[in-house]
Order: sequence, then C-alpha cells, then structure tokens
Amino acid sequence: MNALFGAARRCLLECDPQRKVALTRTCAGEFLEGRLADAAPSTDLGPIHAPGRPQRPYLIEPRKLPQRGLGSAEGRAALVHAIAHIEFNAINLAWDAVHRFRDMPPAFYRDWVAVAADEARHFALLSTRLAELGHAYGDFDAHNGLWDMALQTADSCLRRMALVPRVLEARGLDVTPGMIARLRAVGDFATVEILELILREEVAHVAAGSRWFAYCCGEAGLEPEATFAALLEECMRGSLRGPFNTEARLSAGFSEAELIHLDTLAA
Repeated sequence: MNALFGAARRCLLECDPQRKVALTRTCAGEFLEGRLADAAPSTDLGPIHAPGRPQRPYLIEPRKLPQRGLGSAEGRAALVHAIAHIEFNAINLAWDAVHRFRDMPPAFYRDWVAVAADEARHFALLSTRLAELGHAYGDFDAHNGLWDMALQTADSCLRRMALVPRVLEARGLDVTPGMIARLRAVGDFATVEILELILREEVAHVAAGSRWFAYCCGEAGLEPEATFAALLEECMRGSLRGPFNTEARLSAGFSEAELIHLDTLAA
C-alpha cells in the first residue's frame, strides 16, 4: 500500500486546484485499475497537518461570510464558489482518509480513492460553471470548517467517519434540494444540473462513511447507534441544523433511530 499512500500524499500536498484535480484523476485511475502498485513508493509517509491549497480564497470565520441572494449573477457565483470550496476540501478529506488511516481493509481504500475522484470531478464542473458566471475559484472568501474537523478527528478513524461524512458532508444532503429549488426559480438550470448530479453521488459518499463507521465500531466492540449518539452529544450539540433529508439519509446508511436522535439535537 505504500505506493497508494505516496500517491495520496502527492495529491494532498498539491496547491494548485487544477493540478490537484488532474493528479487525483491520474492516481485514482491507476489505483482503481490496479496499476498504482508499479509506482515508486513514498519514503515520507508522516501525517499531513495542512493540505496544499492556493493563496486564495482567503479563509475567514463562517459568521463573517456575507449572505448574498440568488437574484444576481454575482450572488449565484458566490453560491457556486461556496460549493466548489466544499468540494475542494472534500478532495483533501478523501485523500487524507487514505493517507492517515493505515491497516484498514482494501475496500476502505477503494471507497475513498473513488470518492476523491468524484469530488475532483465535482470541483471541475463547478469551476467551469464559475468561469461561465465570470469568476474563478478564489474570488470569494471561504471558511475552513471541514478541514478543522479533519484535524479534530485525526487520531481516530471511527470519529472521522462519524463526524465528517455522517455530519458535515451529510449536511449537503439536507440543504442541496432547497438550493436546487431556488436556482430553478431564478432560471439557473446549468447550476441546477450540476447540483443534481452532486446530490446523487454524495449519497454514496455518505454511505461509505456509514459503512466504515459501522466497521470501526465493530472492531472496537461498540454499538454504532449509541456511539454515534454519544459523539453527536459530545461534539455537535448546539450546532446541528434541521430539517434533515430523511430519504437521502436513509439511503446513505442512517437508521431511523439515528434520524430521530438528530431531530432531538437540532437547534
């Protein structure tokens, strides 16, 4: 697996977004086709505390990000940029799961390499749409919430699977249908088409988090529903927002009991 860990490291450390996308496509393709084993292994496999990223967008506190309506091209561009930023971070998060958590079953690495490739494709689609709206990635400020959570869960694959795919990324399942409806109302069907694709594929990404969270719980002798509830109480109380997309979350591996508990914690 050293060749895979080395590839993940190269993708993580790449700063240029377009090169990160291209490198992700190449490395993921080679791994999923069984050709990466021929690559030279990396000799520097220590954990990465900050992934490569461009100087812009500037990262600020989430509460300081301006709220923009979708009635103008500028407002729609800001929304597309915010989603592109999430997808850029998601590329890094998928590769970090590969690079950081060793001694997992081979299927774990297949899942997260495939997720990295999907997220790179999503970012490329959104970057193209941004250009059509007269902007580029980095033109608007953003926040670092997703990577902050990656650092908070760096010492535990169980916590990572619970709190990144099943909490932060799953939030996209809840809010994207509303964004699609608002964009359709203002006639932005090009962005709607991209978001509909992302929504379909993100269900599988969250499902991968559910699957590997359950696996980690089994390895630790923990009951998944009770463990997830305890982690929500410990880490997310007061910050969860509803309503939740019940259908999508059930498809992504949430249980009815977990959804009920989420509702009780939602602010």
